[in-house]
Amino acid sequence: MAAETNLPTNLEASTEEGRERSRAARAALADVAREPGAKKPDAILVADGITRSFGGLQAVDVEHLEVQRGVITALIGPNGAGKTTFFNLLTGFDRPDAGTWSFNGKTLNKVAAYRVARLGMVRTFQLTKVLAKLTVLENMRVAARNQTGERLWAAVIPRMWRSQETDNTARAKDLLQRFLLDGKADDFAGSLSGGQRKLLEMARALMVDPELVMLDEPMAGVNPALKQSLLGHVKSLRDEGRTVLFVEHDMDMVRDISDWVVVMAQGKVIAEGPPESVMSDQRVIDAYLGAHHDTKLTFEAEEKILAAAQEEIAEEAGNE
Repeated sequence: MAAETNLPTNLEASTEEGRERSRAARAALADVAREPGAKKPDAILVADGITRSFGGLQAVDVEHLEVQRGVITALIGPNGAGKTTFFNLLTGFDRPDAGTWSFNGKTLNKVAAYRVARLGMVRTFQLTKVLAKLTVLENMRVAARNQTGERLWAAVIPRMWRSQETDNTARAKDLLQRFLLDGKADDFAGSLSGGQRKLLEMARALMVDPELVMLDEPMAGVNPALKQSLLGHVKSLRDEGRTVLFVEHDMDMVRDISDWVVVMAQGKVIAEGPPESVMSDQRVIDAYLGAHHDTKLTFEAEEKILAAAQEEIAEEAGNE
């Protein structure tokens, strides 16, 4: 992995105050129990009894989960574990069958997705959702909060919103420069590559100055040339003092940038802890590879399996 010193744009985004808060938050995790539902010393997000079923399938069944403020937490698990569904429930894009959850102590039950974002909890999507027929800069500006010009009565009086729009444009341009998209500001967002769209989504999320940034598979579909840049940008969010919760299948990325890892399987949280302890947890290995993935076959057992397979093939051939 490339060192952060090779990513000056991310270091510029960091603050000494943010880095100090982040160091303190990470140090506090040292005393946290390595078990599902572990209590955190300064939780920004708390979920209790969250369930969601689709027909007869229970996609999410999370008894208790806390996300520590000021650190990078990875949410991992095999395909179908319920990670994205859980994201959708927490951010208001879907409703759970049961359960409660809160952000900064404020309950989010039945709170609409746009209001969740206004509270400072924003997310990106596995499949990027850019406004393809708007320019990159326009995509950034529409994300700004509390725009006076959006009110019908004020829209016809430019002096009431012009200075605010100027400020929003300046902030958008600064963020585009930070994410190396300033050269694309006047291009249609639909013309961007998959990796550039990921960068745009992350930059656009920062237009609301969030406390918690939730990233759904930020590396999916991104070419290797942009992966290092995205990794650095995620780290820079933490170095500003923000909290990051992300879903990811790239285990190299998880090891490199996460401070804490939560593992889901079949809708449940089955393990928590620092990356090094979680990756060696037998429950996690079983969830990804199957409980008997490491069972050694004897020569006799292997011969029996082969013989049974050959017999089955012969029977099928005889029935044709």
